Amino acid sequence: MIAFKNNYNSVLYSCCLLLSLLISSCTSKDYEDFKSVQVDADLYTIIPAPQNIETKSGVFVLDNTTSIQAESSASNEVDYLKHMLKEIADVEIETTSESTHAIQLELSDEVKAEEGYSLDIQYDAIKIKAKTTKGLFYAVETLRQLVQKVVIDSKSYTVIPALSIEDEPRFAYRGMMLDTGRYFYDVEFVKQFIDLIALHKMNTFHWHLTEDQGWRIEIKKYPKLTEIGAWRNGTEIGHTPGDESDNKKHGGFYSQEEIKEVVAYAAKRHVRIIPEIDMPGHNGAAIASYPFLSCFPEEPTKMNDNIISELTKEKMNSGTQKVVQESWGIKSDVLCAGKESTYLFYENVLSEVMQLFPSSYIHIGGDECLKDNWEQCPHCQQKIKNEGLEGEEELQSYFIQHMERFVNKNGKQIIGWDEILEGGLAPNATVMSWRGVAGGIEAAQLGQNVIMTPREPYYFDYYQVNDTINEPLTIGGRGPNTVEDVYTFEPIPSELTKEEEKNILGIQANLWTEYISTPEYAEYMILPRMTALSEVAWSPKEQTKDYKSFLKRLAIFKKNYEDRNLNYAKHVFD
Repeated sequence: MIAFKNNYNSVLYSCCLLLSLLISSCTSKDYEDFKSVQVDADLYTIIPAPQNIETKSGVFVLDNTTSIQAESSASNEVDYLKHMLKEIADVEIETTSESTHAIQLELSDEVKAEEGYSLDIQYDAIKIKAKTTKGLFYAVETLRQLVQKVVIDSKSYTVIPALSIEDEPRFAYRGMMLDTGRYFYDVEFVKQFIDLIALHKMNTFHWHLTEDQGWRIEIKKYPKLTEIGAWRNGTEIGHTPGDESDNKKHGGFYSQEEIKEVVAYAAKRHVRIIPEIDMPGHNGAAIASYPFLSCFPEEPTKMNDNIISELTKEKMNSGTQKVVQESWGIKSDVLCAGKESTYLFYENVLSEVMQLFPSSYIHIGGDECLKDNWEQCPHCQQKIKNEGLEGEEELQSYFIQHMERFVNKNGKQIIGWDEILEGGLAPNATVMSWRGVAGGIEAAQLGQNVIMTPREPYYFDYYQVNDTINEPLTIGGRGPNTVEDVYTFEPIPSELTKEEEKNILGIQANLWTEYISTPEYAEYMILPRMTALSEVAWSPKEQTKDYKSFLKRLAIFKKNYEDRNLNYAKHVFD
């Protein structure tokens, strides 16, 4: 195991002393003298930690003679590498087959893992091999962390220390969720979120697009979803129940063209996007747009009189019954599971969604669906009777299984929160275990695929430190979920057998945004917790036992935040 030092600047200074005489006397094509240079171990800092790494003597110098050699199928990765080196090292590199001082990208069956890669850095060449372009991409992300810029005699030089890496991820699913239903984030920030996923060698962006407080995706068949459902007239101030409304209209939505743009952007970074269209609960915005989706369309939306906005008061006084929710919490006005029109509506919605997202998964929520209205609804009670169901929980299972059959018929699979276990699990569903690990254990033992995302410690909307006085408002004042909690949590429950463990596809952290209203606030809540999560998701279990080692590497890795002007939680480094 490599030993890491705390003072990064002293490392660079020592490296400069080692290289100064060599570089000042070296011609652009003479690299032999760099073969025996000894580099301080701190320059090999990589997060997430590679599976195997062997350090060597020497450095590879990036300069105007350096080129890239790759086959045409890796053109995306070549472009990404060029852009990265220009961005962080101000080095312009061209693609050619003639250079002897090259970075070589090769697709090879020698690498067996789908997302694995090998990286061999010598003083005169860098060779990257991978089974797929995904592996090539992750090798480029590793290179990003190894590139070092040094200044000698007022001139800048860029070097990469020699080493050999064999690497592949522990989990196939490595995800982050962003809730854009409560607060709308523009396309620019969504792309930045995707960039962070890619930086951390994660591969899944779970995009939460619908909520009681906002509908964020354009559905051409149902334009009122965005004309009405994408906007609320105010937001409660303070923890639920709040004391007053801010009386500020909030909203926005992503057009289908913007969705396509984001999907294409993510694909170039090997990030798949899983859209979530939550059902049958969390649908206040859809019901405000199309009241027939409710069990009781003529009943006014239940609102807290203390926090209802002035504009909404005027609308409701003038006869509007259904409005977009302005407070947080779980609402009783959910989709009516007794009307065939509800099923048809969401089949039409999902048809458009599935055309926009190439992911094999569609997330349909299934969480926190109160059954109060169903117990009183004649349509729901008739459906229970007609289908021979035992109560409202089985009605929810009936609803989920209906939607699963529709999604399966269209060649895709569903993911749902662990409440979809209640009343009988949909046969092909993947379960996201969020209320702890119990749901994940149950689903894995039933042979279902599972993604572990327990709220302790993988909810990044919770406090991240014990001293919360100076921290921004968080959901319910919950937490803390510290960086150490995230890093030291083992996502494979000990209750599972070796065979059952195979059903755990991977892990995900979630950023719910009830109180996270700006990109800067979002950045603060996810960083550096996301970095800790990435190492658990990628690195072998035995390599994530030393939290102190991780912190030393994190102190260097944070330069990635600073280069992007991100608002990370600096107190973690105090």
